[in-house]
Amino acid sequence: MIRIGLTSFKEHDKLTGKKNNTLYEYAGFLPLVELDTAYYGIPRKSSVENWINEVPESFRFVVKVYQGISGQGDWNPYYQTEEEMITHFLDVMSPMVEAGKLFCFLIQFPSSFKCTKENVQYLRKLRKWFEGYPVAVELRDYSWYSDEFLERTRNFMSRAAFSLAIIDEPQLLNTTIPFDPFVTNPNFALFRFHGRNAQGWQANDKDWRKKRTLYRYSEKELKELACEVKAVDSKTKEIGVIFNNNSGGDAAENALALQKILNIQPDGLNPTQMDLF
Repeated sequence: MIRIGLTSFKEHDKLTGKKNNTLYEYAGFLPLVELDTAYYGIPRKSSVENWINEVPESFRFVVKVYQGISGQGDWNPYYQTEEEMITHFLDVMSPMVEAGKLFCFLIQFPSSFKCTKENVQYLRKLRKWFEGYPVAVELRDYSWYSDEFLERTRNFMSRAAFSLAIIDEPQLLNTTIPFDPFVTNPNFALFRFHGRNAQGWQANDKDWRKKRTLYRYSEKELKELACEVKAVDSKTKEIGVIFNNNSGGDAAENALALQKILNIQPDGLNPTQMDLF
């Protein structure tokens, strides 16, 4: 089964015509969303319960894990140990897991997380702590994909039952990661499409967030990506496709276009305003 969605549910006026959508409204158009709320701070369990009550039975969430878990935030002021932090995170997310609404947790590592023995060991600890949960890993440093380590990276992810996220982003020699549609978990795969704005990807000024994912996929590019998604579909049970190219508001239209190319008509979405008349 292939589900297509976007990063966040709020900022997609191309779906509803509104600048800020509710989750209920978003779930009238797409069956999957990536939430980064928990990345910035572990939410209250009541917030997670509210999310699952806003979406239909078939809807699923990709949850980006707390930044302390992926080494991008300081957890020491709040927790005694890493294990305590992860136990709290999983407890808060338990209503989503128990409701069957979790597609996967996404651990997105920074580019400073390179292929080293220490980092491989940390991944082993994460697998132990997240035992039994579906976890996708996004690696953002080229070293994992180098000729020296690519095969070992794939083998490790397969043995650990991590789903190595399949990433589309600008191809800059030895500084970005390649598009690698290799399946490391037979139960699910996660695609993340960041766009191909090479110049914006390298921006480091105060407006870098507005430039990094400023990109609109063409019809030709979407058809090529659709072929890759279909090829992976034969190797795993479920696929999630997340469009993150939203600096210019293009993600929603690209997602709906890919859905059409793949001839996907999601069942059981929330009713939309148009459905009421």
